[in-house]
Amino acid sequence: MALNLTVAVASGKGGTGKTTVSANLACAAVEAGYRAAYLDCDVEEPNGHLFLKPCLSHRYPVSVPIPEVNGKKCIKCGACQEVCQYSAIVKISKTVLTFDNMCHGCGGCSLVCPAGAITEKERPIGIIEKGSAGGVSFIHGRLNIGEAMSPPLIKAVREADQHVNLTIIDAPPGTSCPVIAAIRGVDYVLLVTEPTPFGLNDLGLALDMLHELGIPGAVVINRANLEYNQLAYDFCRERRVRILAEIPDARRVAEAYSVGDLAYYAIPGYREIMKQLLTSVQREAIG
Repeated sequence: MALNLTVAVASGKGGTGKTTVSANLACAAVEAGYRAAYLDCDVEEPNGHLFLKPCLSHRYPVSVPIPEVNGKKCIKCGACQEVCQYSAIVKISKTVLTFDNMCHGCGGCSLVCPAGAITEKERPIGIIEKGSAGGVSFIHGRLNIGEAMSPPLIKAVREADQHVNLTIIDAPPGTSCPVIAAIRGVDYVLLVTEPTPFGLNDLGLALDMLHELGIPGAVVINRANLEYNQLAYDFCRERRVRILAEIPDARRVAEAYSVGDLAYYAIPGYREIMKQLLTSVQREAIG
């Protein structure tokens, strides 16, 4: 059995079934004997808890450091503005202004300030909740309403204490900064797609992202059906990426989803799909 394996479940767009795959895969992992953790890094709209129904035992805030300028010490040199890549601190005439919501908390401005006029204060951006769900260690983040800076919270979710040998990350949708924060450094990525032209277009963007990051991965086709499957087969063959599983387009899967039931337990045959997917991921990830 592989030790310390981290697998992310991602997609080029929302609504493809990432949470369905990651939550059910976590159940298969526990049944296979793994000490497994499910990390919901879709912090803007986490919904893994609706299916895993964890018993939450810990809750704590996450903050980012932002600059605070002492006007009496500031010599208006503009060094802070020059180092900031996000225009979160600017010098206008003889005034230095800070824009908290644009700050990434890197601390560069305070490091370069020659007068020691910049200190840091904490700005809350969200919370982390931890617990357990049927043997699965459960962790998710909730971004504060109106907050635009999700990567620091995603990083905190990934760094949350856990003593497991398989971590499953439910990543945000798309290919932007939040996704990068969720999947950077993982061992393997499962890209969930629908076998439609729109779904495959976004799958292509996700594959390009994995190539740039140098992370191995494969595809899971959700809502598979005979009409469109050939499109997915042709696309994946052209991009030289493996298809590790196909999840049928079945009404009963949607019915289970609509009431928050895990298909792993509710639908005959689904458990075997997830078990085989877990075996394939283990084989692919560890060579």
